[in-house]
This record gives sequence, structure tokens and C-alpha cells, in this order.
Amino acid sequence: MTRPEIRHGEPHPLGASWDGAGTNFALHSRAAEKVELCLFEANGEERARIELPHRTGHVWHAYLPGCAPGTLYGYRVHGAYEPQQGLRCNPAKLLLDPYARAIVGDYRWCNALYAYPHDHPEQDLARNDEDSAPFMPRCVVVDDAFDWGDDRPPRIPWRDTVFYELHVKGFTVKHPDVPPRLRGTYAGLASAEAIAHYRRLGVTAVELLPVHSFVDDHRLVDMGLRNYWGYNTIGFFAPEQRYNASGTLAEFKGMVKLLHAAGIEVILDVVYNHTAEGNHLGPTLCFKGIDNATYYRLTDDPRYYHDITGTGNTVDSHQPVALRLIMDSLRYWVQEMHVDGFRFDLASALGRTETQFDWCSNFFAAVAQDPVLAPVKLIAEPWDVGDGGYQVGGFPLGWAEWNGRYRDAVRAFWRGDDDKLGEFAQRISGSRDLYDHNGRAPTDSVNIVTVHDGFTLRDLVSYNDKHNEANGEGNRDGDPNNHSWNGGAEGPTGDAAIEALRERQQRNFLATLFVSQGTPLLLAGDELGRTQQGNNNGYCQDNEIGWVDWKLPQAERLRPFVETLIALRRELPALRRRHFLTGDAGPDGVKDVTWFNLDAVELAEADWGGHAKSVAMMLDGRQTAEVDAAGRPVQSASVLLLFNAFHEDLPFMLPALREGAWTARIDTARDAGAPAQAEWHAGDTVSVGGRSMMVFTQAAGA
Repeated sequence: MTRPEIRHGEPHPLGASWDGAGTNFALHSRAAEKVELCLFEANGEERARIELPHRTGHVWHAYLPGCAPGTLYGYRVHGAYEPQQGLRCNPAKLLLDPYARAIVGDYRWCNALYAYPHDHPEQDLARNDEDSAPFMPRCVVVDDAFDWGDDRPPRIPWRDTVFYELHVKGFTVKHPDVPPRLRGTYAGLASAEAIAHYRRLGVTAVELLPVHSFVDDHRLVDMGLRNYWGYNTIGFFAPEQRYNASGTLAEFKGMVKLLHAAGIEVILDVVYNHTAEGNHLGPTLCFKGIDNATYYRLTDDPRYYHDITGTGNTVDSHQPVALRLIMDSLRYWVQEMHVDGFRFDLASALGRTETQFDWCSNFFAAVAQDPVLAPVKLIAEPWDVGDGGYQVGGFPLGWAEWNGRYRDAVRAFWRGDDDKLGEFAQRISGSRDLYDHNGRAPTDSVNIVTVHDGFTLRDLVSYNDKHNEANGEGNRDGDPNNHSWNGGAEGPTGDAAIEALRERQQRNFLATLFVSQGTPLLLAGDELGRTQQGNNNGYCQDNEIGWVDWKLPQAERLRPFVETLIALRRELPALRRRHFLTGDAGPDGVKDVTWFNLDAVELAEADWGGHAKSVAMMLDGRQTAEVDAAGRPVQSASVLLLFNAFHEDLPFMLPALREGAWTARIDTARDAGAPAQAEWHAGDTVSVGGRSMMVFTQAAGA
């Protein structure tokens, strides 16, 4: 091996930093006794192994003149292998740089990727000295230069935001109009055809399932499956290579630039709560071999990992080095990659103390004071699998949350469950009971009916039970509590009446989502009638089950309906309030929201329980709680929502508001959602079909 020139270098920044003349390498490891930088040829052959000669604090560093972008590298860390003490250094294992900007190559699963011999009776207590380098990917030195031109973040206000959750590959891999070479890639997401779809729908932000470099689990690979969703991160700075048509960082950046030009924000689903290295019997790929006790939460017996994520390990965000990694990663994606926000997987885990969730934890404090993160959207998945981990409504100011209680209440209401009307009303009116504290707003409730995890909308109305046999786990995986209803037959059916009911139920869910206070999220493909064949845990299905089918017959009926709903929401400020509804009368005696029974009589307390499954909700446009630039109250069109979750038709009398007609805008009982009659007046009786809803408006000033 030829030894390159080595200079002192700097301890900051961490990672491999190209400056135009050479590359500075810096790696933090408190556990290391020696660190070696390994350089590789394109064919995988190791061409140099360099002991990093300098250490500042716990950072090992060196500068290599002439070391250019495209250089492949990894690390070997020498130190104690004493799992009982939380130490797992093993120089036989090639390790990824936690700060690598690009990672290329595949994992070839074998015993060499584990720091212990699989056949040893003491398992991980013995050290495995097989060299893992031939079976590991490589880190890549990159040049971050990119011509962003006049790129500007759209900065869509929360009240105007409509999220569209999608999988980078699954969204375009079967799109007939996207150029074949771009299907399933970052470039495909920003193709003219994909952008036309976003614009036509009216969504304002694409929320991407994980794009940080991730690992296909050994178990899944052995079963012929893949970690399709990507919730198995190993590189917090590196875009996942399998979605990269060009193999360069420029493709991801170009995607963001094109989406911004179309007025679309880019939100990343990020997994900082755990890594792909699993528990004490998992592989050694990066953090374990570099500084195990610094990056992971260990139990009182430091051989084992504290697991509140269900994956085997939990990143210790209370450790300054691990917290710095997370914060550096977030800033990198905002500053260098220009993304507009993040949805944090199992976010409760990031706020855990030793015993409970704490919204004043180190992580939330660090995020709150960071000026780079201040303008971006921050969304929590507000739960983990530990005790007390379900924290819907419990996150601090500046955070929105996926509202799981909204999902469950809306599903249960339209299924026809008893005693759900009161909670349904709470959820569609902004979940004030959950979010009205500490300066939070209705928009902090990200309203979800379906997301990647669970049934698609089509399956929600087609299956009573999950059907995850294709996952190879005996249908034991996935949540059995879906609040779903098949309408009378399990799965596909030729019964026209059941099919009609299922389409009506889909329209009900979609219409409810877009007339609710809060921030709506639409799962990509739901507007097309996408099915996963009853699989509610498609995390490993990189195939027809997981991909969006663009040629479904229902799409031509459902997609225009979704477009109409989003346009209606955009038209009506009364549906996009920044302040909570109160039901109290203002100075002029007008209430912002009033709830009526079938006879247009305001509901009493006793009317909400039992078998009640119908209600009228009136939003008075004179009480928007908004003011213009001059401080004058802003009036909006008023909105009347009629909900009927009974199976039979019900007669609703229209309430009086002010002089002028009510205009029917949506009727989910009808195939296209278009009402048969447009103009109605106070005192008229409207027949609302069984298991359907109607939307009326009255112009401001009428």
C-alpha cells in the first residue's frame, strides 16, 4: 500500500470535509485507543490504511492533501472489547463514518458483519476477528458544491399546508408517464409528470418516507424481502443510494430545487431514535464499534440496550455527542439540502429521561434555541413503545404532531360505533382538548386517517382484519386494532352494493379530513383507490403491494373528488383557522361554532352520547378570529357540515344564519360527490344519505 501524505488536520467539522485541495477527516471516539482510516479502490480493494496521528479531546483527525471527492473510505477503531462494560471496539470491523455524506455499496450479510462469533456459547461476549471490509459498503468523500440559483423555500403557512405522504420509489416506479430511467428515484419525484399531479391535487408539501441511508435487515434479506419503508437508519447525512438515478448528491438537491420552484415543500421522515445495529446481538456497522456507550442508551447492565423503540436499541440523545450528531444532521439537511422540515419517527423516544417523557429534555431544548431550525416545520410521531410513550398533545410549542386520536375517532365514527359522536366533534374541530395549552394552535394537530403504517384508505373500507401473510411472520405483525369495516365482505367482492358503500365511505373519510380544523395529511395513492391487499404493515414489501398503482379504475372518480375537496378547503378560511373554536358567543352574540340536531335545534349535553351518530356543525364566517393589516375583523363564508353515520337516510333541517341561501358543495352519497341541488334556504329539509355527509356554504355578507 502507498502511504499518502498526512497532515495534522482539524477536529472540526466531524466527517470528511473536502476544501478544494484535500480532505480533513475527523471522528469522535472516547472509547478508541487507536483509529485507522481505510481508503479503497473502486473495485473494493483496500489501498491504504492510515493511523490518525492526532487527537484533540476525543476527536481523532488528519488532513490528506490531494484526497479528492469520490474517494472511498471507512474506519477501524482499536480499543477494548468488553460488552459487560459497554465497550464493543473491534478493529476487524470496517465502520461507516457517522458523518458520511454518501454511502455506496451493499451489505453482504455473513458472520463477519458481527463483532462476535455466532456459534460461540457466550454469544457477544467473545470477539470475532473476521474482517468485515469485503462485505461492507463504503463512505464517499463528496463535493457539496451545487448551483442553487434563486432557490427559495416556499414557507407555506401552517394554516394553508396540505401534506402528501409518499415513498420515493413506490410513488413513481409504476407511473406510466414518468420516464422509465427516472421511475423510483429522487429525479422521478420532481419529474414534470409528478409535479403536475401534486399541483392538480393542490397539496403543498411532500413528506418523504426515510431517505437517510438505511439497511435491509439480515432476517429480511434471508426471506427474500427488503426494508422497504427505510426505518432502519445507519447514515444520518447520506441520502439513500437506491433512489439515486445519477449517483450524485446533485440529484437530491435538484429534486428539492424543482419542487420549490413548483411551490412544494419537502419534508423528511427522519429516524433519530434508533439505528440499524439492533441489540447486543446485532451487527457492528458504525456506532457500536466507534463508541457504543456514547451513542446508545444502555441498561444498568451495560451489556444490554435500553429499547423503547421496538428495534433493539435507542439513541441516547442525552449524551452531548449523540445530541450533536442529531443537531448537525438536521442543520445539514436544512442548510445544505434545503429541505423544509422533518417528521420525527417515534419522537417520544427523543424526549425520554430515565423514567418518563419530558418535553423540556435536552433534545427539545436544543431544537428550540437553534436559529437554523426555527423557520422549518417540525412534526412529531408522538409515541414510542415504552411506558407512558403515547404523548399526543404533549409536545412543546413549535411542534406539530400526528394526531392518532383523530384517526381513531374518525374511523370509529364512520364505522358506526356507539358513544363516539362527542370525540368525533372534538377531533374535527381542532382537538382543543389536546392542544390548547402553552400557546399551541389547531394547526399543531396533523390530522391523519391513513398513513404508510396501517391500511390504505381502500383497505380501511374493505377489510375487517389485517392480512400480512406476505411478511412471513404468520400474520402476527401489524396492529390488529384498525377500526376498519369491510362493508359486508372481506376483501375483493363482486357485490355492487358493497362496492358502492366502500366508495362512499372513502369519500366520507376524505371529506371529513379536509373540512376538519388542523393540518390534513393525505397518503399518496389514496386518491387513486390504492390497495395493499389487506396488508397493514407493508414495511418489507418492495413490490406491487407497496407500490402505487396509477391505473386503478376507481382513480378517475376519486381523484377529481380529492381535488375538489382541497380546492374547497383553500377557498374557505373558516376551515383553516389559526385559533381554536370555542363555541362561545362574541361581542355581537355570534358563536364561532354551533352544533345542531336534525331539527336545527342546538344540541344539549345529553344529546352527545349513546347511539347518537348524526350532527350538524355550523362555522359562522363572522367569527374567524382573524384581522386584516388594519386590524379589522376578517369575515369568511360560513360553512355547514351535516354528518350521518347511520345506515339510513336522515332529514336535516337547515339552520338560519343570516339572510341568503345555503349552497350545497359536497354530497358524499353521490358518486362524484356533486350535490343534486345547489341552492337551499333556512328551514328547508335536506335528506342526507345513509353513511354520508354534506357540505354547505353561505357567502360572507349574504
